[in-house]
Amino acid sequence: MSQAEVLVVTGYGTNCERETAHAARLAGADRVTICFFSDLVTERESLEDYNLIVFPGGFLDGDDLGAAQAAAMRWQYARTASGRSLMQDLKQFHARKKLILGICNGFQLLVKLGLLPALNNLYFQRQVSLTHNDSARFENRWVHLSCNPHSPCVFTRGLDRLFLPVRHGEGKLVCMDDTLQEELMQNNLVALQYIHPRTGDPTQEYPHNPNGSPAAIAGLTDPGGSILGLMPHPEAYNHATNHPAWTRGEQNILGVELLARGIEYLRAS
Repeated sequence: MSQAEVLVVTGYGTNCERETAHAARLAGADRVTICFFSDLVTERESLEDYNLIVFPGGFLDGDDLGAAQAAAMRWQYARTASGRSLMQDLKQFHARKKLILGICNGFQLLVKLGLLPALNNLYFQRQVSLTHNDSARFENRWVHLSCNPHSPCVFTRGLDRLFLPVRHGEGKLVCMDDTLQEELMQNNLVALQYIHPRTGDPTQEYPHNPNGSPAAIAGLTDPGGSILGLMPHPEAYNHATNHPAWTRGEQNILGVELLARGIEYLRAS
């Protein structure tokens, strides 16, 4: 049985790292480390010592140049103290079938690095991006989500519906061409969708779909299922009292369960 060694990468405006690390511990991780991007560059920490990387939410570089764009450039060109390419370290981490989770700003980083959706196994080639919400404002609300039962994603296995908060200004998915969105659906790379709370169907209706993302896409996975990126914040629902209607006795599956599924997968591998 393998241990679940989780690395939460922070720095340059990220502000959800402690909440994310707490959720990982609640999910059963054996070791959780919060490290700054600079720790990887100076080699105080190494990706190879972990089997789950989490890129948490926040405001990377103030979202200047577009959400996570500057951070993607940093990853692509940074070199460690001994001269290694940090991007090459990330590629090797992925090649070993380890897990990667990107939440909100972390999701934006994964798509800009080309780790998602990697349609046709074209990893590290940008195919989609995330842009400004149709509402033209920052959205801070709770949304209902459905998990695709046919998705290869290890984080959503066995999950049906979720209720999680969103906190973003750039969450609308855009594809590089008109056919790519359809291919994402056909290949079950859409792991999560915004749904209407009454019907349970994917919706474009605001505010149930808070950003206008086409096909109600809230989260993507890769063909291998080892990577998940989503705009909602699972780490922000880590206790029953986080629920906005907990005083009325309302309760849903904790967002921690997404991390728990990934940790279960690591333990079984």
